[in-house]
Amino acid sequence: MRIASVEVIPYALPFRDPYVTARGTLTQREMVLLRLRDEEGTIGLGEAVPLSLRGGAPLAQVVAELEALGERESLDESLPGDGASALSPPARCAVLTALMDLRGRRAVAGRSQDAPFEAGAAGALQPDEQKSGAPPVRCNATLVAGEPGAVAADAMRWAEDGFTTFKLKLGEGEDVAVVGAVRDAVGPGARIRVDANGAWDLETAKRRLAALEPHEIELAEQPVATLEEAAELSRSTSIPIAADESVVGPADAKRAVELDACQIAGLKISKVGGPEAAIEIAELLPCFVSSALDGPVGIAAAAQVAQTLDQGNGSGGPGLAHGLATQRLFSSSVAAVECELRDGMLHLPAGPGLGVEIDEDALQAHRL
Repeated sequence: MRIASVEVIPYALPFRDPYVTARGTLTQREMVLLRLRDEEGTIGLGEAVPLSLRGGAPLAQVVAELEALGERESLDESLPGDGASALSPPARCAVLTALMDLRGRRAVAGRSQDAPFEAGAAGALQPDEQKSGAPPVRCNATLVAGEPGAVAADAMRWAEDGFTTFKLKLGEGEDVAVVGAVRDAVGPGARIRVDANGAWDLETAKRRLAALEPHEIELAEQPVATLEEAAELSRSTSIPIAADESVVGPADAKRAVELDACQIAGLKISKVGGPEAAIEIAELLPCFVSSALDGPVGIAAAAQVAQTLDQGNGSGGPGLAHGLATQRLFSSSVAAVECELRDGMLHLPAGPGLGVEIDEDALQAHRL
């Protein structure tokens, strides 16, 4: 596809409250908006979220990688396999998402002669077809680490807004007491999942999960750092193990299956390199989709993938909530139109492509 211009805009969204995990604390989320404009003036939006707390490519590198695309006259989905294959996963995600959005907008305009974005799971990367008639995406509440009473109070605020699955960040303090307080607050019918971000060593993880089993935990996400450790941990607990940091591509998913290291994986499209890569992983291992604390464009793209999984293409089942309600954690947005959260469900925008429209004044206010 011929591209007339490439615009790369780094920006940051502030959190309502500090985002505290075992890997560190954030007061804002830095990310990069990508705008691809074709020769007729149609714009496709993409987004990159550098995973700095996970040791990934820093913001400056992602910006430089995307700005270098301005030297190209055309872009297509073969980008990762050509001379630009050194793109980091967040940058690759931004490019492929922007192309997906641009193709969707061109198709609605009735002037697209492009072949559809191919994917392993049919329809996963054809936004308008995927949104049409698809139900909203059920989401879990995301609770930051803290003392038991504060986390329980936070859980109740989410519950009042219709959330029935609660993800607790552990590894920073009174883990068992925090889970117990939340279980007492939300009741026996709610689902609780825990995420230690790989902070526990194997023996600590065994002790923590043994103590948590009476609280009926839905899953434990990345309790230990490696797949080998996860395989041993899985044999010692009845709690399903979910991978996150240890599965970043199809090869990792295959290895996880071979080792019997986990029963499920959490997908972040910026972590794995875009929507298509996420679908490839989900074909190998049951998955749910999580936010990398994305902005509005990343959330809309991830929601497209979540809809595909919910329709039976590699998901953990329609009852498994996705971690895409994180826009609630921010105090502002750069979007005039974006996904909406209602009653614990994420509703996608109705417009063409991803449907997201940018608020230019807000974008300038948050620009880095």
